Amino acid sequence: MGAQHTLHHGAPLAKAAQTAFEASGEQWTAMRAIVFETLSRFPKPASAYDIAEAVSTSEGRRIAANSVYRILDLFVTANLARKVESANAYVANAHPDCVHDCIFLVCDTCGQVTHLDDDSLSARVRAAATNAGFSQVRPVIEVRGKCADCD
Repeated sequence: MGAQHTLHHGAPLAKAAQTAFEASGEQWTAMRAIVFETLSRFPKPASAYDIAEAVSTSEGRRIAANSVYRILDLFVTANLARKVESANAYVANAHPDCVHDCIFLVCDTCGQVTHLDDDSLSARVRAAATNAGFSQVRPVIEVRGKCADCD
């Protein structure tokens, strides 16, 4: 496994996310805070539509999925969220103060996603991409199968 890091939950996660976001030069607005808190409460990866619906319900006014997509893109860039590409869905990064490449284990049965940090594996992927002429490589590896609960 990769280096040790602190996994945040609840209010400490929201505070760590705000700190990391502001350190990246972005403003932590009320809407961004609501979108992040909503994303962090989902037990499985959530789409922008899932988040927009939940925020619309909690705020009592319609929030467009396009607005949520823009916020999620900012969150991914700032390391606050990770995108599960195969599901076009997002998960909150429980350690936004650490930068690791993504390795997701995606259960085809229940949809649960487990995030692993294995810097030795992703370093080899990064090196292969760099050798092929890619720059600013940030690997996202997804492994599909069945989780222990569904197997």
